[in-house]
Amino acid sequence: MSAYLRLGVNIDHVATVRNARGAGYPDPVRAARLAAEAGADGITAHLREDRRHITDDDIARLSETLTIPLNLEMAATEEMLGIALRHRPHAACIVPEKREERTTEGGLDAAGQRATLAPMVAALTQAGIRVSLFIEPDARQIEAAMQLGAPVVELHTGRYAELGGPQDAELRADELRRIADAAALAARNGIEVHAGHGLTYDNVAPVAAIPQVVELNIGHFLIGEALFVGLPEAVRRMRGEMDPAR
Repeated sequence: MSAYLRLGVNIDHVATVRNARGAGYPDPVRAARLAAEAGADGITAHLREDRRHITDDDIARLSETLTIPLNLEMAATEEMLGIALRHRPHAACIVPEKREERTTEGGLDAAGQRATLAPMVAALTQAGIRVSLFIEPDARQIEAAMQLGAPVVELHTGRYAELGGPQDAELRADELRRIADAAALAARNGIEVHAGHGLTYDNVAPVAAIPQVVELNIGHFLIGEALFVGLPEAVRRMRGEMDPAR
């Protein structure tokens, strides 16, 4: 078990607010700097096909100015591969993407898309970019990640996060076990384990306590909290919820 759990802060929805008015503010690059100063270990940004929040210019500026690692979330397309190879972020997390969805609705089907993913994983790896696959906590998907040679998986915690009511306690415990079992399987096979989606102050600790998980990526909740307390305070509070779990 790693004593220290990394926190990646996703800044997509700073850009969502900016784009609502078409203005130059709030600036996601400024948000990234504030998050780093407050204790974030990395910055995540999802460059979507429709550019609904993060833009190409944001990625360029983040690549030029960040002093902590940039994790580029990207769909498995030739366009996004070209952008990643041009900017060479520290990491690229391949995610599923549908234009009509509000947010990522589930994990990547790595098992069903091996033929598409294999050359992308190889090209990113050859360029020195750490590849991550955003997948469901499922043994079949982890086996596919192994076969693809992906060094990292990020386990989708969305279903766990959605099971928040008292009536969901048993289902939530089952989902947490599923995440823990998947994390253990991945780690036993030499894959680094990250987790994220839907995590909040109230539900992060049980995921943070899973010993094989070494990084959490959290965005929407932190940006929402920042409206009330500021982003540095939101990041510090999240660290305060995560760290005691280790």
